[in-house]
Amino acid sequence: MRALAALVLVLCVACDAVPGRVFTPTASPTAAVATTAIPTATTAPTATVRPTPTPSPTPKPISEILTQIDPAKLDDHLRALTSFVSRHPLHPGHAKAVAYLMEQLSAIPGVVVQDIPTSYNGVRLDNIFATINPLPASGSDGFLGGVGMICAHFDSTANRTPGWRAAIDPAPGADDNATGTAALLEYARILAADRASLRMPIVLAFFDGEEYFFKGSLAYLQSLPPPNPYRWVINIDMVGFNPLADRLDLVYYTAKSASLRDRVKDANQRYAIGISPLVEQLATTDAFILDAAPFGLVGGIPSVALVQRYGEIDSTFPGNFTFHTVNDTPDKITNKRLWLKAAKLTLATALDLARGGAQL
Repeated sequence: MRALAALVLVLCVACDAVPGRVFTPTASPTAAVATTAIPTATTAPTATVRPTPTPSPTPKPISEILTQIDPAKLDDHLRALTSFVSRHPLHPGHAKAVAYLMEQLSAIPGVVVQDIPTSYNGVRLDNIFATINPLPASGSDGFLGGVGMICAHFDSTANRTPGWRAAIDPAPGADDNATGTAALLEYARILAADRASLRMPIVLAFFDGEEYFFKGSLAYLQSLPPPNPYRWVINIDMVGFNPLADRLDLVYYTAKSASLRDRVKDANQRYAIGISPLVEQLATTDAFILDAAPFGLVGGIPSVALVQRYGEIDSTFPGNFTFHTVNDTPDKITNKRLWLKAAKLTLATALDLARGGAQL
């Protein structure tokens, strides 16, 4: 506990977040229908919502929803994101990436979009949120309390390349983490059409500053007034490289996240997604530098991350030595089947929770 307290103190001091970035939690099932449950800010961030076509009144089975994830669209988003040269906050390409995400999300009817900025050491970070709210009166059993989150970071770095300069040199970040970012963009499209099945809002969080040691997600967490509205957090990060096996690590944060971990494992089996091996990794410190870490370690929220192994070689993973270098380019996404499976597993778990199984 002393180590965790020290972690919180160090990160709080290091992160000069813009104050007043708050999420207005849902007070009751009635309020969930009447209000828009989105991350809000005291200053005026960019926020967009388009008129929503009425989704089908009969929810489709989750197995059918998963088939709507389009590999071609995933690839298109990845190539667009890597075309900006770099998404590091100091690079001009970062602003182009923010504009792309805002444009793509704002074009989807029924999605509430916000860019809530924060800062770290004087560098602006843009946390982008896309919220999909349940339809009023959908679900025969009413609404579940709280909110669910699926998150991925969109910033990139190539700091393992000798002599690399953040402001001017490439950091394409294809695997890390255009793969996860592209998946979130697909979720926005699919979930917006599936709002009739939801019994709790889902926030898609495109976090910035993960490569600064998850400063964007931490700043957002620290801005939330009690009680924290999030019931669960699922993070998807680096899921496209592995020519040997359809392997992913399932990182879960302290024993509080064990039930969420089990829901992910169950979804992998129930929907025959086929990630194998799916290797459990318990995280009790910030050694796993992922955007789920602040929510799980500091916020005490059930949190998991799906991620490939970082670099250790074994019989199921050859080691991805291009991440955090200028060579993390689209051609290094050597297992698009795994990428699609990771996207499906994340969405399947989230839908299962948001449709009625949010008790963890």
